[in-house]
Amino acid sequence: MPAHQPSESFILVASGSDFPLDNLPYGVFSTSANPTRRIGVAIGDQVLDLSALTDKFLNHELFIKNNKNVFAQSTLNDFMSLGRDAWATARQTLTRILSATEPDLRDDESLRGRAFVKQSDATMHLPCHIGDYTDFYSSREHATNVGTMFRGADNALPPNWLHLPIGYHGRASSIVVSGTDIRRPVGQTRPDESKPPVYGPCKALDFELEMAFFVGPGNPLGQPIPIEKAHEHIFGMVLMNDWSARDIQKWEYQPLGPFLGKSFATTISPWIVTMDALAPFLVDNVPQSPAVLPYLQHTDRFSYDIRLRVDLQGTDLFGQRPVSVSNFKYLYWTMKQQLAHHTSNGCNLRPGDLLGSGTISGPAKSERGSLLELSWGSKEPMDLGNGVTRTFLRDGDTVTLNGVCDNGSIRLGFGPCTGKVLPALEI
Repeated sequence: MPAHQPSESFILVASGSDFPLDNLPYGVFSTSANPTRRIGVAIGDQVLDLSALTDKFLNHELFIKNNKNVFAQSTLNDFMSLGRDAWATARQTLTRILSATEPDLRDDESLRGRAFVKQSDATMHLPCHIGDYTDFYSSREHATNVGTMFRGADNALPPNWLHLPIGYHGRASSIVVSGTDIRRPVGQTRPDESKPPVYGPCKALDFELEMAFFVGPGNPLGQPIPIEKAHEHIFGMVLMNDWSARDIQKWEYQPLGPFLGKSFATTISPWIVTMDALAPFLVDNVPQSPAVLPYLQHTDRFSYDIRLRVDLQGTDLFGQRPVSVSNFKYLYWTMKQQLAHHTSNGCNLRPGDLLGSGTISGPAKSERGSLLELSWGSKEPMDLGNGVTRTFLRDGDTVTLNGVCDNGSIRLGFGPCTGKVLPALEI
């Protein structure tokens, strides 16, 4: 493929790459030659190892915490905790030294040999220690679809839905990085309401097209983060697939909500795209009516034009098939509102906490972000061609999420978020 002009970066970036100089997302990687986990940024098809740059380029006093350089760590938590001044300084430094016109790194052959790794040679890991994980329910279209299926069109949205961003506390220990296989869960269901429940493999395994953001600086217990400062606590975003066992979820969720139907696995993409990189793609927030309470009100734009797609590949399919397209801009509740509401009772967030958007559905049928919606609760099986259909996921299915921003002058992406369904363990 043709490459961008070298005036952008001395690392050639193929046209259509998710990782141009405008992006510079953060991740944690290792290699077979060096199994130590290190912090890197993606540029083109390369990973820039930031641990190799701490002496020459990343030695600013802003990057020192507890007498250690944050880029010499095995996770991003310490860097996340430093806040916007440190994030901006790091981005400016990395942009400068990767520019084609800057010779400091470009012409240092010894350092370049140590600092760059091909992405194909890197093993990606979770980018930070995720202490806590919350998933919201912020798409009005998704909530309306699900509510219509289970409660009817006249009672689709819960009475509180338009007044606060609904969420639940998920299971941080079962969050995995893209490329990790997902085992079909086993659990208790009640397929026949006239009979007692049964125990066995999930028969209604689903994906959920989501995004999530990582918390930067946290807040002390008992001290809410006001809406006007919420953006200062948001480090960056990833793609997220919140795998769901719909039949387990249906039986267990009352009265306390999601439990084992969700906690078996959640997949995220390995590269965290920062909010500074996403700034060119800001769009107007979705209008909210009725007006929300003052603690959730903000007039600044904090929605983003991120084009999302879900592809499915299975043993009965030839290649990947697109099954859903959507856009992050459809979300009713913004990330600032999610974070401000989460802390409004004094709940303390910490660096590296993960907050998911909930399934992102759009107004069109093709923009529904889950198989539950796409097949309308199994009543309308999806036609994938050649006689192949889906209501829910089959063993061997691979689900891949992709996200791209493109305003005509800048294009960047998140890299894939992928997981393959393995059969349930024998019971």
